[in-house]
Amino acid sequence: MLFVCFLLPVHGEEATLLLHWSHQAQFAGYYVAHDRGFYQQRGREVVIRRGGYDVDALKCMAETNPVFCTTMLFTALGYRDQGFPVVHLAQVVNRANFSLVAWKNRGIVKPEDLQGRRVSFWIGEFGAPYEGFFRRYQLHPVTEPQYFTVNLFLRGGVDACAAMYYNEYHTILQCGINPEELTTFKMWEHGFDCPEDGIYCTEQTALNQPALCRDVVEASLEGWVYARDHREEALDIVMGYVRRGHVPTNRAHMKWMLEKMLDSIFPGPGDQWQFGILSRERYDRAAGLLREQGLIRSAPSFDKFHREVSADVH
Repeated sequence: MLFVCFLLPVHGEEATLLLHWSHQAQFAGYYVAHDRGFYQQRGREVVIRRGGYDVDALKCMAETNPVFCTTMLFTALGYRDQGFPVVHLAQVVNRANFSLVAWKNRGIVKPEDLQGRRVSFWIGEFGAPYEGFFRRYQLHPVTEPQYFTVNLFLRGGVDACAAMYYNEYHTILQCGINPEELTTFKMWEHGFDCPEDGIYCTEQTALNQPALCRDVVEASLEGWVYARDHREEALDIVMGYVRRGHVPTNRAHMKWMLEKMLDSIFPGPGDQWQFGILSRERYDRAAGLLREQGLIRSAPSFDKFHREVSADVH
């Protein structure tokens, strides 16, 4: 796989925010922060770049400063274990969206029914919740690697597949499958509720430019608050990025994604997290899961991994 870092200098640019996937509603708050001028109001010019399968966001960030990136906590911990000087600034998505979707007509209605079945899921750090799920229920499925589509599941090649609840699950529904035809195991309901998307930078940026870090985090979180309170406008902004990026999707899917992302970002009744904040307990839980699966050898202490920035946004 060839990874491309395309962070070319831009006249007057103060920082780049590199997303960890293609343009979609998963990143709505950052688009809103940019297009509504929240970065500029703090005296910052932030350029948003797409990520994707051909862009290694964390590697690009480590090679060019000042660059900020979004990525999942699992991914950041994996890179930190490899010696990349990545540090955490803010936790945007606190509730996990990892799910396992199975065909109900094949007799799969509870975890034990997956014993010996063909199951596809993502390899590497994204496989950690599924491996933990299998271990908890003492399951030994026949596993297949899953890549960028759920086509193998839709064609009946596997009995169950991995799906982010805000993305692939709805993609399956948009293919004409009714929810009643599926059994959906939400990993966060089975003890694997690990934080996902956060905002990161290098140790060098955090040390040398703390005011810039604060402004990027504060404006980004303000963008998410605005997206929550002005959902149709936020969706309009998302669709602009989607069209310019030639992303093959549709407004209905982006609306579903935005709604599910907001549910995972802003705590509701009974949720045990705070908006924008990574707790020490949840960090330790995620790092422990990766160590249990042998995906990392060690993890830094919370205080070495997280950099506190003052961002008073509600």
